[in-house]
Amino acid sequence: MHAQIRLTIHGMRIFIALLLGSALLFVGLGAQGAATLPTLPQATVDTTYSLPTGTTHRPANSAAFATALTNAALNDVIVLTAGVTYTGPFTLPNKTTGSGWIYIVSSALGSLPPVGARVGIADGANMPVITASAPNSAIVTADTAHHFRFVGIQFQPGSGSVLQTGVVVLGNSDTSTATLPHHIIFDRCYLHGDATNGGRRGIAVNGDYIGVVESYISNFWEAGSDSNAIWGYNGRGPFKIYNNYLEAASENVMFGAADPAITNLVPSDITIQRNTFFKPLAWVGAGKNTKNLLEFKNGRRILIEGNIFQNVWQDAQSGFAIVITPRNSFNIAPWSTVEDLTIRYNKFTNVGQGFQISGTDDAFPSQITNRVLIEQNLILVNVIVDESNRIFQIGNPVSQAAAGPNNLTIRHNTGLILTAARGASMFLIRNGATKGDLFDGNDNLLHMGNYGVFDVVKNTEGTAALTYTFTNYTFTKNAITGSSGTYPAGNFFPANNAAVGFVDFAGGNYALTSASSLHNAASDGTDVGANIAAIAAAISGPGIPILPAPKNLRVQ
Repeated sequence: MHAQIRLTIHGMRIFIALLLGSALLFVGLGAQGAATLPTLPQATVDTTYSLPTGTTHRPANSAAFATALTNAALNDVIVLTAGVTYTGPFTLPNKTTGSGWIYIVSSALGSLPPVGARVGIADGANMPVITASAPNSAIVTADTAHHFRFVGIQFQPGSGSVLQTGVVVLGNSDTSTATLPHHIIFDRCYLHGDATNGGRRGIAVNGDYIGVVESYISNFWEAGSDSNAIWGYNGRGPFKIYNNYLEAASENVMFGAADPAITNLVPSDITIQRNTFFKPLAWVGAGKNTKNLLEFKNGRRILIEGNIFQNVWQDAQSGFAIVITPRNSFNIAPWSTVEDLTIRYNKFTNVGQGFQISGTDDAFPSQITNRVLIEQNLILVNVIVDESNRIFQIGNPVSQAAAGPNNLTIRHNTGLILTAARGASMFLIRNGATKGDLFDGNDNLLHMGNYGVFDVVKNTEGTAALTYTFTNYTFTKNAITGSSGTYPAGNFFPANNAAVGFVDFAGGNYALTSASSLHNAASDGTDVGANIAAIAAAISGPGIPILPAPKNLRVQ
């Protein structure tokens, strides 16, 4: 069965807008060129709910559940009793005959939210619990385990435990794609850390065709160590992370950081839509090793659309909402890259800093960040602790040898610094001799902060900063509120928020009025800045269609 294609009115509108936008050739001062836009994911995970019709197993305790996993055939259902704790670890086996899926479901499934709705903490009362004592994981996989779907299950560390690789670990540091687990889905599940000690990780997604949908993953933190709600480094994909609540201290979701054990592997075809990325403000100053909300150190063909990113601040790192930074972490994976990344129709709220976009690894050889599109996002930057408050930071803060990023397009974003006289619209860092190539920065509405578009090495704003950092760039039809610097022709400089013409800035409506001088003033005849209504629709509605899987990946 090929990956399911869903065409929706909202999705088609966004898709058509993207195609129209990609056909425009932007022209600005400086060396001219048009950045190549990224390729969207070419495969997705079909997460359609369809309860199997085979034998139903009803294990009453932990030992019986382990037996049911061994004995169940594809197309069977395992029903776990709500309120009962099943203590593992449990291993998902490789079923070598038959077809279909094995569903592992709650006995109180009818009392949980229906398909299409996200579960919450209160729904845990209608779920069975799968756990294991430290240092074990609750769920692990045998080589080539496949076609398991968990529905309405609660996962947690053993009481008082924290030192786990993850509560759920898919994959076994595989050195060959032939042994990767595949087709495993978590649907309306609740995963959480220990109430006292947190936990290192919710799900390690190292496999093919892995989905996490409409689930609630929370309270993952560990003092002195990275923690994640979802992490993957050694699986090919595709990956689907859809309509979840995702809470962790270090990186709520991350791909990369550890080098793949499979040569030349790059996690690919990653779709992240309609999730809430959140860090509780109670964690400020609490020693939980907080870092970023979403980070890519190795990934290809990625779509990030219709998400809410809320609360990030300086702690163990500077603290950005999204970090894009290729990393060959232990100098054994020089193929590591971040490329073909699309970030659109998202809302960033109460973030200390917006985007960090680096070109290459600071320490070891890597590929160059390439083909990144950031468009139609609302970015609300605010002071949480004493931090720099940059909307975009582009370049490598450390390495003299770093290059790129290349083919970077930032267009139709509204980025506002809600604390007076702080930060920068775009903070540019070029330490070495190599510039980033092909940058298109157009049609954005950005607060200047203290610096506007500023190069830290040459200590200059505007055209000189852009020319020093990029070759073949365009920069036009942007509105930079409060700036008096020298920029390429064709940009706008409203004196303040009142001069912009927001519908209701004080009330949080950052759309433009029809009387605004920026209304219909962008390169494509629409408003400068983001389409605020389209962002709201993307957060609440389905995403664009994803193309079928390429032939070199397993399909159903």
